[in-house]
Amino acid sequence: MQPARVTVRAPAKINLFLRITGRRSDGYHLLSTWMHKVDLCDTIELTACGEAVRLWCSDGQIPADQGNLVHRAADLFLGAARGRPGVPGLGVTIRLTKHIPVAAGLGGGSSDAAATLKAMNGLFAGVLTQDELVELGLRLGADVPFFLADSPAALATGIGEILQPVPPLQGYTLLLVNPGFSVSTRWAYQTFALTKNEDASMLQNLQECVVEGAHWQGDQATISPDMPLVNDLETVTIARYPLLERLKGELLRCGAHRALMSGSGPTVFGLFADRHKAEACYAACKLRFAATYLVAPLAEQQ
Repeated sequence: MQPARVTVRAPAKINLFLRITGRRSDGYHLLSTWMHKVDLCDTIELTACGEAVRLWCSDGQIPADQGNLVHRAADLFLGAARGRPGVPGLGVTIRLTKHIPVAAGLGGGSSDAAATLKAMNGLFAGVLTQDELVELGLRLGADVPFFLADSPAALATGIGEILQPVPPLQGYTLLLVNPGFSVSTRWAYQTFALTKNEDASMLQNLQECVVEGAHWQGDQATISPDMPLVNDLETVTIARYPLLERLKGELLRCGAHRALMSGSGPTVFGLFADRHKAEACYAACKLRFAATYLVAPLAEQQ
């Protein structure tokens, strides 16, 4: 009998809006952010077998042990599921094929972890509830619950785990440009705190309404021309890598409706209402930056 096998896609995300609204006593920053999944995806194939986790990754620079969130997600799942009534001995072999750049502000690691948790639950007869999966996800990272959710877009608060699903964007093409270097999320947040002199009162940025300027019509969303897209972490990452500011300017000159850095960077995205302009800009950027992608906002869960 063939072992059970499942293949899933793990989408990247962009942050259309990211404000840091405070910081908890444990050091985690509080956020107000609008996250949206896009159709740049990693692929994960899982096969139920044995009693342990075995991970293979297409990118030899990425660890295939506990240093990888996929491995850690599988271990956490097995620990939670083992011993449940009717559940036999558990193990899994995982093949991770990477397409999303690493440490790029696109949530690739968190998305891979979420996809692994969901796929594991599918392999092993839905032994864990959705709430239990989210609890495991939070132990892996604050973005993981967003990728576990069915909605392709959400407003997130808290440390990113309090989610309000919102309609997906419609009528836009996205151009993602990654300059080819990585940025540590931990470094970006710690440096943001340092730029505020570690003064908690100065970390209390005025919390803006994420949906101000967004037009919600039924099951889709558009962005008005006068809506400013804001990412507080740009001040940190662009200060160290001025190239990102120039990239934003190039995308706007190419016809992007808006341009912004995603997450802690360094990926910059342009939001195009005209696909032909997006394609022309893609061709120009691809000559200089190999990790350039023309993608669409997801309209439904992968």
